[in-house]
Amino acid sequence: MVLAEWERLLAPADFKLQARRLESTLAGLERLSLPRAQVFVTDAHAPHQATEALVAGIQERNPHARQVVVAEKFSEVSAFPLLRLGAKGLLSYTDAREKLTEALQAVAAGGFWVPRDLLSRFIDSDLLAMRGRHVKLGPAKITVREREVLDALLENLANKEIAVRLNISERTVKFHVSSLLEKFSVRRRADLILLCLQEHTPVL
Repeated sequence: MVLAEWERLLAPADFKLQARRLESTLAGLERLSLPRAQVFVTDAHAPHQATEALVAGIQERNPHARQVVVAEKFSEVSAFPLLRLGAKGLLSYTDAREKLTEALQAVAAGGFWVPRDLLSRFIDSDLLAMRGRHVKLGPAKITVREREVLDALLENLANKEIAVRLNISERTVKFHVSSLLEKFSVRRRADLILLCLQEHTPVL
C-alpha cells in the first residue's frame, strides 16, 4: 500500500500520519529521526531481518513504543520474532485495507491486534519454552495469590485446573484472572499471556 492509501484510510479517524522512509533499514536506522507518536507502523516490504532490525531499533530508542507491522503475509518465521521484539499488531495488506484504523485504535489503547491462529501458535510455542519458569512483570502491583494464578495461566492451565492446584474455588480463580486483566490493561487471557511473553525476564 502506498502512503496516500494509508492517509485515506486513517483520515476519518483523525489520525495524524508522520512518514519516515529508509532506503536501507539496516544502514539507515541510526540516522532515522523518530517522530513522537502513539503508534509506529512499519511497512514490512523489506526482508524480514531488516524489518526485525527496525522494530528492535524503535523499541530500543523508545521502550514504550507501540508498534504495528504491515506486510504481504505473515508466517511463524516472520511473525514470531516481531512479537518477541515487542510488536503489538500484525496486519496483512489485505486486512489493513479494512482494519487498519481499528487495529491502530486497539494498539493505541494498550491492546494487541494479531491474527487469532498466529497468536495461538505463538503462545503455544513460547509457553513450551517457558514451562517451569516464572516471569517478572513491569509496573502493575499484584498480590501473592495473583502471582500464583498468573504463573498457572502461563502454563496454559484452565480455571478448573488452577482451582485444584491452588485449593481455591473456580469462582475465586475467575476473580483473580479478571483482576489481572484489569491491572495489565488487557481484555483477554491471550493478551495477558502475550504481554508476559514479550516482557518476561525468566527466573529459574
